[in-house]
Amino acid sequence: MQCATMDGFDAKVVDVEVAFVRALPSFTIVGLAQTSIQESKERVKSALSTIDFKFPPQKVTVNLSPSDLRKEGSHFDLPIALLIALQKEKVSFEGFMAFGELGLDGTLKDTNSLFAIILSLVQEGLISKVIIPKESVEKISKIPALEIYPAQNLEEALEIFMMPSESIMIRSSKDKISSYHDTYALDFKDIKGQEIAKRASLIAAAGMHNILYEGSPGCGKSMSAKRIQYILPPMSQEEVLYKAKLDALDGIEPDFKPLRPSRSPHHSATRASIFGGGSKSAKIGEVALAHNGILYFDEFPHFPKTILESLREPLEDYSVLISRVNSKIKYPTKFLFIASMNPCPCGNLFSSKKDCRCSDLEIKRYKNRLSSPLLDRIDLYIQMDEITTEDKSTITSSQMHEKVKLAFLAQKRREQSELNGKMNDSDIEKFCSLDSESQTILDNAVNRFDLSQRAIKKSLKVARTIADLDESEKILKAHLLESLSYRIK
Repeated sequence: MQCATMDGFDAKVVDVEVAFVRALPSFTIVGLAQTSIQESKERVKSALSTIDFKFPPQKVTVNLSPSDLRKEGSHFDLPIALLIALQKEKVSFEGFMAFGELGLDGTLKDTNSLFAIILSLVQEGLISKVIIPKESVEKISKIPALEIYPAQNLEEALEIFMMPSESIMIRSSKDKISSYHDTYALDFKDIKGQEIAKRASLIAAAGMHNILYEGSPGCGKSMSAKRIQYILPPMSQEEVLYKAKLDALDGIEPDFKPLRPSRSPHHSATRASIFGGGSKSAKIGEVALAHNGILYFDEFPHFPKTILESLREPLEDYSVLISRVNSKIKYPTKFLFIASMNPCPCGNLFSSKKDCRCSDLEIKRYKNRLSSPLLDRIDLYIQMDEITTEDKSTITSSQMHEKVKLAFLAQKRREQSELNGKMNDSDIEKFCSLDSESQTILDNAVNRFDLSQRAIKKSLKVARTIADLDESEKILKAHLLESLSYRIK
């Protein structure tokens, strides 16, 4: 019988074999099994006793193959118990995989890693029939192209093979996941004034463009950043399942809501927690957990220099490679990066009412924590205005979300493989062409502001999103000028 274990970010199939040998009675599990599997011996023994199974006076050896793959997880209990209980029966396990932790009374229990393992196997085309605990059915049935055989306890799992005609099978469907949401826990209507910041937030959401807010404390930087999550483009069913897989790997119960993930690590977080790592095997980090969603760095310059410079690779290549002696794992990292910062250490440099207490040297040191190559990867830079009593609430998240959806549909109609902010060079050339007047403006901007090739491409991608928001098929002069106005000068 087959089971599986997580190897980094993907699942690997494990063949479970049981042999009964004439020797002193014992129960052994071999095959690089970790503690959680070794402990299954006691759970399996107790569960088998509930169905009046008596161990023969022989040596029982369980082998988990391949033997050079580290295996962990209590979900190996069920296949081990099934093989031992059915060792004298002529049954076929072909096509079946079994997962489930056994209680001492024989009941089957769900485990946190179950969803991630089965989803990975389906994506790799390695599984078609699965036996799982009944309490896992609600979430596992969200995975398409799968025949599910639920069991409440070990006895019901045995009946699937002993009395197959009476077994209950559930066929999963693609139509069980919604791709849209219409609830806004945090709403842009709460932000008064800051019209330029709201416009930039809309553009960032519509094309998944990286954005940096700079302004005095309390002007609304964090408020804007936290509300972007609720106006992001709709998620495909594959993206919702992928998010659920990330939740499972992060120890969170998947909710299958079509709301893109948002991660906001504190500036005191370690490099390993943000990018992934571990001494024995590479574990997933914040940048990978933010895939298809948002990664938000508040107090941007306060993050350690090593973390800031390491951020350049996932922002450019949309992936991060974690290398260890025992494993090398590559994680996808296509996320919308949001950062916010004060203009100086005391935060009052832009204020007309408060005096800045920072010296020129302190301000220079503060700014120099962010290198030019890192800032070059920011698509939109916004200087936030001061708050005034005349500021009004002008737009809601619902209204902004409708505009994002229209821009999203425009990008899909062009049959782009990625949203505007993540387009590759060939797509930029294909979808971001300029007329002669706009090209002249871009050339002048390159000479005046010394724009790099990366900055040019990002300006074109932002202009493409602005054109989509205006429902324009072509990038016009006004779209390019607005795009250039958001570059860091």
